[in-house]
Amino acid sequence: MQHDSTRTSPVFLVSKRRASLRPTGDTPAPENFAETLPTEMSAQIFGELDTGSLCSASQTCKLWHYIIEESDQVWRSQCLLVGAVCQREVDSDRRDGLSWKVTLVKNYTRSRLKKDWLRGRYSHVRSAEELIGRKMVPLDAETWGEILQAELDR
Repeated sequence: MQHDSTRTSPVFLVSKRRASLRPTGDTPAPENFAETLPTEMSAQIFGELDTGSLCSASQTCKLWHYIIEESDQVWRSQCLLVGAVCQREVDSDRRDGLSWKVTLVKNYTRSRLKKDWLRGRYSHVRSAEELIGRKMVPLDAETWGEILQAELDR
């Protein structure tokens, strides 16, 4: 295999501390979009991510972490997805003055569990031992009423 010396490409350098991308020749280093765009636009881009991807993106660099942590817009869009399942809980937390981020953190696991119950994932559970290893959170009486009604409708 012959190397074309007229063509330059980025080279990845990996050390024990971190990986970095350094240009070779005249190739400019790729830019971090968050450094070039206004913060509001970066927040809008981050707002398109799902919750898991958002958490990963938050760990990418300090700037991304700061934008994600401080953006009410990002957390609001995630919280509205949780609100589709746990609207009553989200509305209550917002009325109590909790931020979008705190509301999401408080209700994320609850919404996943409630969605599983409503879909019938636990319809054939015969004992508590079958639920060992599953993450459970307290649910209020109204939520249990919804779950029981869904079971009756099945």
